Amino acid sequence: MKAQSRIWHPYTQMNEWDGFPKIVSGDGMWLVDSNGNKMLDGVASMWCNVWGHSKKELISAMHRQSQKISHSSLFNLTNEPAEILAENLVKTLPNMYRVFFSDDGSTAMEIALKISIQYWKNIGEKKKTKIATLQNGYHGDTFGAMSVGYVPGFFSTFKEQLAKTVQIPFLNRYRIPNGVDATWYYGQVLEKIEKLFSANDKIAAFVMESGAQIAGGVNIYQDGFQSKISKICKKHGVLFVLDEIATGFGRLGSLVEYARQKSSPDIVTHGKMLTGGYMTLAATSVTKKVYDSFLGNYSQMKHLFHGHTFTGNPLACALANENLELYEKTKLVKKTQNASRIFEKRLDEISNLELVGDIRFKGMLMGIELVSNRRKKTPVSFKKSVNKTIFEEARKQRIYLRTLGNIVLLMPPLAISEPELNFLIDGTIKTIRNVSRHAK
Repeated sequence: MKAQSRIWHPYTQMNEWDGFPKIVSGDGMWLVDSNGNKMLDGVASMWCNVWGHSKKELISAMHRQSQKISHSSLFNLTNEPAEILAENLVKTLPNMYRVFFSDDGSTAMEIALKISIQYWKNIGEKKKTKIATLQNGYHGDTFGAMSVGYVPGFFSTFKEQLAKTVQIPFLNRYRIPNGVDATWYYGQVLEKIEKLFSANDKIAAFVMESGAQIAGGVNIYQDGFQSKISKICKKHGVLFVLDEIATGFGRLGSLVEYARQKSSPDIVTHGKMLTGGYMTLAATSVTKKVYDSFLGNYSQMKHLFHGHTFTGNPLACALANENLELYEKTKLVKKTQNASRIFEKRLDEISNLELVGDIRFKGMLMGIELVSNRRKKTPVSFKKSVNKTIFEEARKQRIYLRTLGNIVLLMPPLAISEPELNFLIDGTIKTIRNVSRHAK
């Protein structure tokens, strides 16, 4: 009799599965299961893997650090890898001054939110307590992160328990009503933000993903949109908080996405690809203005009341330092820009598939929205969930895919080769074509 697993898997209806492929090793861009079957990792192991699964430089960096010390607290202490990484990040991220380390994207965002509220209290502006954000953004699964990144399909069960935030209506480009000009629509969103800030002096911060919303529907911003929001925030004295956890470090074709967007955040978060996807680590970076507001006498209680056991973990920080060095040595971001052209060349081929309603892509990110009726834009459905249906068919094509609702997401490791990227696209096309006969 097969042994029963005790694992409860994330974002998964467990009743739909009777087992999961057991991954035992990685070979470059490929995952290898216990039966020796290989799958090309089409989602970079949940958007974080950069170099593939056996990068010797990263493994060596972890080994070297483990021979010194694996973990030492940042409570009253420091360590060299964390110090070096903070310095590297400040040099890399324009206008950033200090870095607070944490464990993952959700915790990095929780820290950003706490800093945003406490900043105003520290400088004597106690009425600024509200957070504003764009609808359909996603910032993590903890309660603070859910509050500012409220995706109804994920979090409606917890709506009554979430903190009150001001949500600016913002539709995915594909969902803008027919006949409505996209540029006009974006202008209306900007106007609503401007009016909100003009009429409400309680807004402490505006929070958004940098460059694109991913989990909320793969919504890639128009040029200039993020920059204009940045300027509106500065005009009205609202902190601008950017989430680059999934969109930074090359995913959208730039090392620092907010720099390419010509925007100037007060607080920015990074994670996922910070360590190349080999260990968990996140960073919340702030400007000097924000950091200085937390300085004072101990009795003033201005310091940040936040910390994690593994904050600044030496193993993870040493890994991240090696990862950033590899970015520079290999000119990886330039290579991703070239690889992105492969996606572009094959757009028509994918668009012509029966179930494809829309394709949205930038850099090394592509979202393929599946619909059963193109005119009505009706999301596709199957007897089983879209996720399981696509996963099972993709596995037959030797690729690993995970969907966002009815959106097939392609987010491969950044260093993927051209033949492997074409293999991934070929397999995705075959997967969509083969499941079309099962669509409702």
